[in-house]
Amino acid sequence: MRHVIALDVGGTGMKAALVGAGGAAPSGGTSPTPPVLLHQARRATGRERGPDAVVDSILDFAADLRAHGERHFGEPAAAAGVAVPGIVDETHGIAAYAANLGWRDVPLRDLLARRLGGIPVALGHDVRTGGLAEGRIGAGKGADRFLFVPLGTGIAGAIGLDGRVEAGAHGFAGEIGHIVVRPGGTPCPCGQRGCLERYASAAAVSEAWAAVCGDPEADAADCAKAVSSGDPNAVRIWQDAVDALADGLVTALTLLDPRTLIIGGGLAEAGETLFTPLRDAVRRRVTFQKLPSIVPAALGDTAGCLGAGLLAWDLLITTDPSEVTA
Repeated sequence: MRHVIALDVGGTGMKAALVGAGGAAPSGGTSPTPPVLLHQARRATGRERGPDAVVDSILDFAADLRAHGERHFGEPAAAAGVAVPGIVDETHGIAAYAANLGWRDVPLRDLLARRLGGIPVALGHDVRTGGLAEGRIGAGKGADRFLFVPLGTGIAGAIGLDGRVEAGAHGFAGEIGHIVVRPGGTPCPCGQRGCLERYASAAAVSEAWAAVCGDPEADAADCAKAVSSGDPNAVRIWQDAVDALADGLVTALTLLDPRTLIIGGGLAEAGETLFTPLRDAVRRRVTFQKLPSIVPAALGDTAGCLGAGLLAWDLLITTDPSEVTA
């Protein structure tokens, strides 16, 4: 059975899959069925051993996946897609920088291609790759323009245009977390003050709630539960985060005019505790702008793998449309 390798590399762990052709579609297209996850696996990055060890772990994992596919599906993978964090030069296949992994200017696409017998390999940014999956086969399916915003340790974004995700001229498109929403406010590691992610990320809410409730282990999920029970301090912290997020999102929708705003990440797991006040806050702020649909992400932690699989299938479709027959 024809399939591709998909790898989603995080700060501490890697998720991987062998992906069948079900939902693959060329850039700009859509497909009625999602990709088929034929096999899934997880593995640690080994970052405690240094950046070279992380690269070795990725290459070894990919080689093991290739061998599994050959044994169980009768042929090796036809292509591979890998999503990585940090700064990514997708055009040249370079993992340029990732603070959590410690690497700089790793020619990951070429390294993987050599390890996997010369098959085509696509390298993508983790958030943009997850956004590709959400936009093409997830919560944004059918929307010609979308913005995917995961609220996790930080806040990033993926700008979706007709079935593809825009990387920008230098690979920085979508960095909504570094829109300044509170000028002169909390310092951000990026060097600015008052960035959106310092107020509305899951990490920011966790930090604020832990300080107020006196429990250093408390997190954003605990804050959401306290909001539901009517705790006034939790309500205040939550509303501050929602207001900051709405300010950032209205700036983004003014510039991009998306049809759909897809909100994911840890904070979105609060469900309507987040989405009801967020929709109200955005609605109050728009004037001439067209209000987009604001919806939760649909794919959860499989988005990165599914997106990496789509990147790989796109390579094959571009090269030879006959390659997508399962």
